[in-house]
Amino acid sequence: MLKMLKHSAGLLILLFLCIVSTLWGYPFRPPLDLDVTPRTTVLLNGLLGCKRFRGLTLNYSLLMLEEDADVLYVGARGALYALQASDISSSSLQMIDWEASDDQKHQCFNKGKDNKTECYNHIRFLQKFNSTHLYTCGTHAFSPLCAYIDGREFKISSVFEEGREKCPYDPTKSYTGLLIDQQMYTASQYEFRSYPDIRRNSPSPTLKTEEAPTQWLQEADFVGSALVRESVSSSVGEDDKIYFFFTEKSQELSPYFSHSRVARVARVCKSDRGGLLTLQKKWTSFLKARLVCSLPDYDFHFNVLRSVFLLEGASPQDSVLYGIFGLEWKNVKGSAICQYSISDIQWAFEGPYMESKEDSNSKWTQYTGKVPDPRPGSCITDQLRAIGINSSTNLPDDVLHFVRRHPLMYRQILPQGQRPLLFRRNVDYTKIAIHRVTALDGQIYHMIFIGTDEGWLQRAVRVNDQLHIIEELQLFEEPQPVYSIVISEKQMSVYVGSPTSVVQLPLSTCKKYSSCFECVMARDPFCAWDGLECVEITSHNIRANLKQDILNGNRGCDESAADDQVLHRSRSVMAGDDVLLQCELSSNLATPEWTLDGKKLLGYGLVSGYRFGTDGLLVIEARPYQSGNYCCFARENGLHVPVVIYSLTVRQDLPPPPPVDLTHPPAIFWTSQTSHSDSIEDFHPTPLSPSFEFLSLRNMEAMYLSLIIILGGLCLVLTVVLLYVGFCLQGRKGKYSLRAAARAERKRGANMELKTISSHCNGKADAHDGLLQIVPGEAPTSPNKDLPPAPPLPPPPSESEYGIGISATLPSVLRKMNGNSYMLLRQTDVETTSPLYYSFTEELNRILEKRKHTQLCSKPDESSV
Repeated sequence: MLKMLKHSAGLLILLFLCIVSTLWGYPFRPPLDLDVTPRTTVLLNGLLGCKRFRGLTLNYSLLMLEEDADVLYVGARGALYALQASDISSSSLQMIDWEASDDQKHQCFNKGKDNKTECYNHIRFLQKFNSTHLYTCGTHAFSPLCAYIDGREFKISSVFEEGREKCPYDPTKSYTGLLIDQQMYTASQYEFRSYPDIRRNSPSPTLKTEEAPTQWLQEADFVGSALVRESVSSSVGEDDKIYFFFTEKSQELSPYFSHSRVARVARVCKSDRGGLLTLQKKWTSFLKARLVCSLPDYDFHFNVLRSVFLLEGASPQDSVLYGIFGLEWKNVKGSAICQYSISDIQWAFEGPYMESKEDSNSKWTQYTGKVPDPRPGSCITDQLRAIGINSSTNLPDDVLHFVRRHPLMYRQILPQGQRPLLFRRNVDYTKIAIHRVTALDGQIYHMIFIGTDEGWLQRAVRVNDQLHIIEELQLFEEPQPVYSIVISEKQMSVYVGSPTSVVQLPLSTCKKYSSCFECVMARDPFCAWDGLECVEITSHNIRANLKQDILNGNRGCDESAADDQVLHRSRSVMAGDDVLLQCELSSNLATPEWTLDGKKLLGYGLVSGYRFGTDGLLVIEARPYQSGNYCCFARENGLHVPVVIYSLTVRQDLPPPPPVDLTHPPAIFWTSQTSHSDSIEDFHPTPLSPSFEFLSLRNMEAMYLSLIIILGGLCLVLTVVLLYVGFCLQGRKGKYSLRAAARAERKRGANMELKTISSHCNGKADAHDGLLQIVPGEAPTSPNKDLPPAPPLPPPPSESEYGIGISATLPSVLRKMNGNSYMLLRQTDVETTSPLYYSFTEELNRILEKRKHTQLCSKPDESSV
C-alpha cells in the first residue's frame, strides 16, 4: 500500500510539473513566422573563405574600418592593431603596445580590483578624429587615459590626456561614444561611484545630465549612440540630433510587476550650450522615450536592449533603426529583433510629457498641465531665431525649469508592423549590423548579420516584414560572445570581434550551392543561378540569364533538371531484418518525403513496417513485398526535389556460407558493396552460426526479463542466507560485512553475458562463441581479456553472392524494443582487426547520433539493448 501511495504521489508531482512547465513556456510560443529556424548550419570546419587574426592579447572588442585606406583598426586589451582589410591574417600589420605600468597595476590591485581582468588597459574608445589622426581612450588599470594616434605611422603622437571624464574606470561598465566634428559625446558611468551620465566632453562648454532634484537617468546601461543629421536640407534650420540607446530602471506605472527595466532612447541637440543660470552646464534639450519590443498577442515584452544599428536613408525620416532585445530574467535565454523608423521616434518626442507628483522615486504619469512656449526640449530653429532666441542660453527660465522636471515622454515608440521581425528561443543575440543589397528584381533588401553569445554569426534577409535566416555559422571552437560586427562593401567582407580573435568572412559564399534549387531556395540577395553554377550577382554585368527568387524561393529552376543531381544507391537485405535508408537534407527547413515505386509512403511505427525520421527511413522487419525503388524528396517552399533513390531487394534465403573454423570464437567481418552510380560503400555483416536460433529478436525481451527475475531471486536468497549466518556467528566471529558481499554479488552479476545471435546463422559453435554483451546503462566491460584471437578474414564474396542488411547479424542494431532507443550492442572483448568494422561503426553513429532536432527517436531512453 505504501508503495502504491508513493507511486501515486510521484505521478501527481510529475503532472504538476508538466502543467507548470506548460504555463511557464506559454510566453515562449510565438507565431511560427517569428520563431525562425536558420535554413542551413555551417560548422567550424565547413567555413569557406574564413581568415583570422589573433595577437598576443585578448578582448578584441573595438573594430573601426577605413575603407579608402584598406585598414581595419582593432582595439584590444593593452594593444591597438592596424590590419590589412583585404586579408586580416596577412603579416603586414602594425601594433601599438599600450599597457598599464606595473606600478599602476599594483595600485589598481590595492583598490581591491582583480589583477587578472580589471587591472589592465582595456581600449574603450577608438574613432577617427580628422583626416590624419585617430583618438583613443582606455581604462588604464582604473585610471583612464586618452591619446591621439598618427594614422599614417600608426603611433601615439601626443602626450596622454586625462580620461576620467571621457572613459569609464571599470572595463565592464556600459559605454558608448561618438566623435562628431571633433566634438566628443559619450555616455557611461564615469567615476567609480557616480551616476550614469550623458556628456559632451570637448570642446567647451562641457555638458552633462541632471542628477537633482530630478535624476534623468536611472541605473542606465548604454548600448549605442547615433548621429542623425536633420539639418541637411532643412527648411526650418533644424539642428542635428544625437541619439543614445540604453536600458534603465522603469519609472512608469505598470500592471506587470516583472517590468523593472525598460529600453529607452534619449535625444540631445548638437548645438546645445546649456542654460545661462538654470541648467548651467546641463543639457537643455535632453528628452527620453521608451522603445517597445513585444509580442502583442501574448502580452509578452522584451525590455532589455542589447545592441542597435542605424541604417541611414536618403533623408533622416527614411533612416531605420534595428535593435536586439532580450529578457530581464538572466537564467532564461531569448532574443527579439525590432525595427523602428526615425520619424516614429521624432513623433514620440513631439508628444505629451510625463511627470512625477512628488519626487524622482515615485511612479511617473502623464502630464496634463500647461506646456510653456517655446516647446521645452526642442532645438534652436529659424523660428526661434526670429524672436531673438539664438542659443539655448537665451531660453526662458520657465522652459528650463520644465525641462528639468519633465525629461520623460508619454508616447511609446512601437516597432514597424507592431511586432518583432524575429524571435528566437534559447538564443542570446549580442550584436547586429545591416547592409543594403539590390537584388535582380530591382528591390533593395536589408541583409542582417547577427552575432550570438556563443560565437555564432547568422546571415538573414528581411522579406515582407519578416526575417529569413539564410545560414548560421560557427565561428569559434570554444563558445564566446560576439563583441562587434563591421561590414565592408569594398572588400565584400564582414569582420567579427570576440574575446580571443578577429574573424573575416565573405559576405556570401554562393559557390557552395551545387544546384539551381539550392541556389534559389537559399534566397540570398547576393546569389543567382547562371545555368551552370551559383554566382554572385555583383560579378556579372549581364544579368538577363540569372535566376533568383528572394520573395518566395521556389521559382526559376527547371524541375526536370533535378533528376541529374539524384544519388542512386542499392540495398540487399534478408527478410526479417531492419534496414535504414539514409537521406541527408542540407536544409533545416526541408522535410523528407518518401515514395515507393512512385507512390507516397504512408503510415508510421512498427505496425506499418516503416519509421520516418528527419534523416532517413527505417524499414522494420523487411518483407519481400517491400522490395522496390525508394525515393527521398526534400519538400521546401512548395517544391519537391528528389535527393536519393534506393533500389531495395529483400531476399528470402541465404546461400550456404563458407566453412568456419570452430576452434576459435567467430568474429564479425564486414564486406563492402559499391553502388553502380556512386562511390559510397554499403557495409554488410557476414552471418554467424545459428546454433542459438531460438534466441531470436522476438523472445529476447522475455529472456532478458527472466534473467532479471532469476538474478533478483538469487540475490534475495543469498541475502537471507548471509543474514542467518551472520546472526549465528555474531558472538564468536563478529559481524559479517553484508555490504561487501552484496558488492561482490553485483560485480558477478554485472558481467553476465547473454547469448544472442541472428536467426539466419549457420554452422555450430561452442558455448562461448559469438556472444553479444548486454550493456545496461554504463556497466563495466568484461574483465576477460585472454580470449583467443579472431580467425583471419575470409575471401571476399563473388559477384554472384549478395549482401545482407545492416542488422542481419545484429538484429537489434536499429530495432526498438519495449520503448528503448536504438544502440549498437558491444561484442565481448573480442578485438577485431578489420578497418571496415570501425568504418561501419562510425557511419552508424553518424546516422543515429544527430543533433537533437534531427534524431529518429525524439525521446531516447537511458539504456537500450
